[in-house]
Amino acid sequence: MIDRSKNRATPTRKDFQSNQEVRWCPACGDYSILSQVQKIVPTLGIEKEKFVFVSGIGCSSRFPYYMNTYGFHTIHGRAPTIATGLKVANPDLSVWVITGDGDALSIGGNHLIHALRRNMDIKILLFNNRIYGLTKGQYSPTSEQGKKTKSTPAGSPDYPVHPVSLALAAEATFVARAIDTDTKHLAGVIERAARHRGSAFIEIFQNCNIFNDGAFDEFKARDVRDERVVRLEQGKPVRFGKEGGRGIRLRNCTLEAVSSGPGEEPPDCIVHDEKSRSFIAYMLARMEYPEFPVAIGVFRDLEKPTYGELLDEQGDFRIAGDTAEALRSLLHTGETWVVGNE
Repeated sequence: MIDRSKNRATPTRKDFQSNQEVRWCPACGDYSILSQVQKIVPTLGIEKEKFVFVSGIGCSSRFPYYMNTYGFHTIHGRAPTIATGLKVANPDLSVWVITGDGDALSIGGNHLIHALRRNMDIKILLFNNRIYGLTKGQYSPTSEQGKKTKSTPAGSPDYPVHPVSLALAAEATFVARAIDTDTKHLAGVIERAARHRGSAFIEIFQNCNIFNDGAFDEFKARDVRDERVVRLEQGKPVRFGKEGGRGIRLRNCTLEAVSSGPGEEPPDCIVHDEKSRSFIAYMLARMEYPEFPVAIGVFRDLEKPTYGELLDEQGDFRIAGDTAEALRSLLHTGETWVVGNE
């Protein structure tokens, strides 16, 4: 048998670009995310044939067409289910789920939760633009309360879902948030998720310039983001502001934004620990402008056995004995009936 892997050239971003025309609206934030994924995957040391991108329904779900890899464009909300089956059937695959706030958090909410809590070794990128874009501008599960859309002309009465909070509560072992326009930070978070062993979830704030343009400008715009966004870094105080003169502290089980004088460090800042299971990550995920800066970065990065590894531990039990006879015995357990003539 000839080992052809030694003769393969190191893959590049171009190797992962398909020949399909990218059909998103001009200036859509999806382009940025696609670009960063195509930049990162060649660096992972994984054969191109082992990547699979799975999507549901929505603008983001065109993603598999634009990756020169295997892929599935599945049905609304069920991408995590398809991805789960793929990973269980072939553990050697690098399985990615591309989804949106409407796809993952409405009809797909239950499937998302269970993929995360099982610690499936899959990577889930949730594009959050706070709107239904493909169906032309209805409010979504993450739309802010009072949002006026075609389906809520008087304003949405719903309280929005917070994706990072949900992922943390579902016990995902890697949870992060990034912004489409902060490409260097986005690429770093995607790479960390890709190398994580277990359920990896990233919420990406993504602009829909047609139906919800500027949804995140109040804190992500270049001229204000230093004061309104805080980057979480492992082992470092949670500080923000152009000179790092503001910070977040915990006082009486409540977060507070504090400031310092010129040349001073803000007092008693939380030191971020992404290895902790404490409630602080949840609280940081819930911070919202204008009361607080919006937190981006990695909220949690833990190690524990994956679903696939736990299945492997049952391997001897699952394959013991004659498989056909075991199946026949299972099907005829208890009372059975024969209907019609044999």
